Order: sequence, then structure tokens, then C-alpha cells
Amino acid sequence: MDGYIDWHVRRHKEAVFAALPRTVVEIGSGVGANFRYLAPGTKVIAVEPNPYMHRSLRLAAQRREIELEIRDVVGERIDLPDSSADAVISSLVLCTVADPRQVVSEVHRVLRPGGRYSYLEHVAAKEGTLTRRIQRWVRRPWAWVFEGCSCERDLQTVIRSAGFTSVDNRTYRIHSPFVPFNTHIAGTAEA
Repeated sequence: MDGYIDWHVRRHKEAVFAALPRTVVEIGSGVGANFRYLAPGTKVIAVEPNPYMHRSLRLAAQRREIELEIRDVVGERIDLPDSSADAVISSLVLCTVADPRQVVSEVHRVLRPGGRYSYLEHVAAKEGTLTRRIQRWVRRPWAWVFEGCSCERDLQTVIRSAGFTSVDNRTYRIHSPFVPFNTHIAGTAEA
């Protein structure tokens, strides 16, 4: 679904992934869908615990001229030193991790003071809306089909409460027949 998702979120990714430094840590790199937003020659330290993604990730890096270092660890336990990264990115990954608060805490830990976390995630719709009710109704089958994805997470609060010095967050809605997936946030947070 890479092309379909990218068509819906491209302008938001272009905005939050603009002007990144030459070395970036990416949480949940998957098969390299975000490489198209990075300049050739960028080094990506990919936190990607799924070994079945690694071959495709390497091929995407080669195609996009990205220098790739894969860390086979989960986002809740990033094996990088404190204050060692200038930038961390993620997109559509905090919905699938076991503990999004711990992942965002780890992002904050590895960022240098003034470092930037750029993200794009889908989130729980507002209480009382039809979209929110649908997210609740389809929660379990949605997770089975979409690799553990939970559309019911309040990731705005998770990011805002992680201790960043500033958070610039935008909410938006895509128009897709995949209704539980239609409410999103995109933004940057500074350590």
C-alpha cells in the first residue's frame, strides 16, 4: 500500500522531513518508504526489528543512494547513546509498537539538545465522532490485518508529554475508504 499511502500523505511528509541533517535515525524503517524524502548520501540508522524487512530496506537504500545502518532492536530499547542523534524520524509506526510512550521517551533520550523529532502518525479520532466509533468497532480485526496497528492511540498527548522543549503539531484528515486510518498528525518536536 506504499503508493496509496504516499499519495495521501506526501505533502505532510515533505513538510516535516524537510531540511534534515545528513544523518538520521529512523524508527520502524520498514521497507524504506521514507527514503524518497531524504537527500542522496544521507545516512540512515534504521531501527527495524523485523528481519523480513531488511532485504527490501537494503534494496531501497541502494536505489535511493542512502547509506544504511540497520539496528535490529525495538524502538522501546534503541541501542544508541544518550544525546547522540541530531534527528529522528518516524511515520505510521507508533500505532504498532508495544509501548508508544517508551518509544517516544527513547527518541527524546537519543536526541542531542536542540535535536529534532519529525513524525507523521495516524491517531484516534475525536470522541463522539462516527470515525471514533468505527475505530472502536474494528479495533481487533484491523490489528490482525494491519500488523498490530491500533488506530485508537492518543499519540498527540504521548509526544507532547515526553519532555520536548517544543512541539509543533498539525492535525489533518485524509479521505480514504479505510476510515479508521483517516485522522492524522504531522509535526516536529525539539529536544
